[in-house]
Amino acid sequence: MIRLDGVGLTYGSGKTVTEALRGLSFSVPEGGFRWLLGPSGAGKTSLLRLLQLAARPTAGRLSVFEADIGRTPRAALPLLRRRIGMVFQDFRLLAHLSAFDNVALPLRIAGRPEGQVRADVTEMLRWVGLSRRSDARPAELSGGQQQRAAIARAVVCRPGLLLADEPTGNLDDTQAERLMLLLKEMNRLGATVLVATHNAALVARHPARALRLDRGRLVADE
Repeated sequence: MIRLDGVGLTYGSGKTVTEALRGLSFSVPEGGFRWLLGPSGAGKTSLLRLLQLAARPTAGRLSVFEADIGRTPRAALPLLRRRIGMVFQDFRLLAHLSAFDNVALPLRIAGRPEGQVRADVTEMLRWVGLSRRSDARPAELSGGQQQRAAIARAVVCRPGLLLADEPTGNLDDTQAERLMLLLKEMNRLGATVLVATHNAALVARHPARALRLDRGRLVADE
């Protein structure tokens, strides 16, 4: 599913170059679950940007879905991105859209028939416990409800790869636990899942293999 061989990522040019990642080599099999750990500035978000195909490596080789991302034509990347779900810490819901329409957005962008959109979104909102809040806009939802809507949007297209960047950072312990159960259920259903977090208690409650970064380097794969 995912393979990195000596991957590096730099931002900027000339005297303003910042080396965000260097020499990363690891793999994650299809259907795997990985914690992504490390202090602030370790490179977790930069790595997720690469895996989301929002950036290309500036060194080494990155393969996702057996595609060499460095050599994949730019025009082919949107199709690959549709197989990837992303959950952001700050939710990134569109304020002017209802919960239903936020979740429906990826399906509509993909050109799915409206009947299928309605059926899939209704089922996904039921799955995350938001059936009764489908018409509410983000400002009318609690933090936990917004996060569940963001997860529903990320998984409504049944992604093969699900990435989450500090998804519990704005949630209390009860909401964080519910979120983890949703992510683990997606993993049980076959999605490959990577979750970046600082929440050591959450990691302890849900033991799994972890990738640990420090200053842009992989220091542990355990």
